[in-house]
Amino acid sequence: MSQGVPRLSLIDCWDRLQPPRDPTDGFSSVEVSRRSPVASWLCAMLYCFGSYILADIMLGSSPIDYFQHNSHILLASAVWYLVFYCPLNLFYKCVAFLPVKLVLVALKEVVRSRKIAAGVHHAHHAYHSGFFIMVIVGYVKGSGVALISNFEQLLRGVWRPDTNEILNMSFPTKASLYGAILFTLQEAHWLPVSKSTLIVVFTLFMATSKVVMTARHSHGSPFTLIESWVCHLLFGSPLVGSEEDHHHAAAAVAPSSPLKAKEEQVEGARKRKAKKAE
Repeated sequence: MSQGVPRLSLIDCWDRLQPPRDPTDGFSSVEVSRRSPVASWLCAMLYCFGSYILADIMLGSSPIDYFQHNSHILLASAVWYLVFYCPLNLFYKCVAFLPVKLVLVALKEVVRSRKIAAGVHHAHHAYHSGFFIMVIVGYVKGSGVALISNFEQLLRGVWRPDTNEILNMSFPTKASLYGAILFTLQEAHWLPVSKSTLIVVFTLFMATSKVVMTARHSHGSPFTLIESWVCHLLFGSPLVGSEEDHHHAAAAVAPSSPLKAKEEQVEGARKRKAKKAE
């Protein structure tokens, strides 16, 4: 069941240690790094090794095996320190510069594709006919960081169950699930393509999609239209167009609420003045 020595890369560390930009997410990573460097470092290690930890737990191995590789811990710690404590924030500004960021994003998807394929392969060796296990392990290997984010929030003193990645799946999480299914079909010889070909095709799709989305500052998904029709046919979910119409209608009604509230306040003040005069 051993999954071998993980190859933790600089791309992994950079992608997982970026400070979150959601101001409603309790204590941000930047604030935690100032308040408690120990908690910040633990969150960073959890992010860097999250997929390996979850996969090990699922395959019955020790979840702390990967922490025996000192070089990986040092690499992750070095990137963590540079991201949060580099003078003038120079390191983060450099890697967040759009041309550099696009290159790093593309390389990250290359790493993700290889991890999904490796996860399915390792699960196949442990459970030769457990196709569901292969899909889940490959899925965890590709998106384990997102799946473990709720536990990371607890280390930051935050609990937001509404941000559960299963409930609100991002594009990388969905793509990891679909990729795990494809690699499982290939491992079971139900998909008539070689593993190397599938890795190349899936990597090109992931890298291209993510680069375009990053360049356009988009948080959508290429799967949205297909998922909308499939879910509408199978589960009765509303179509994307219907949801957009509902949001537009709500937006049209919303502006009247502040005006109505203001009118009520003015009317209340007028009545109080009239009563005082009487």
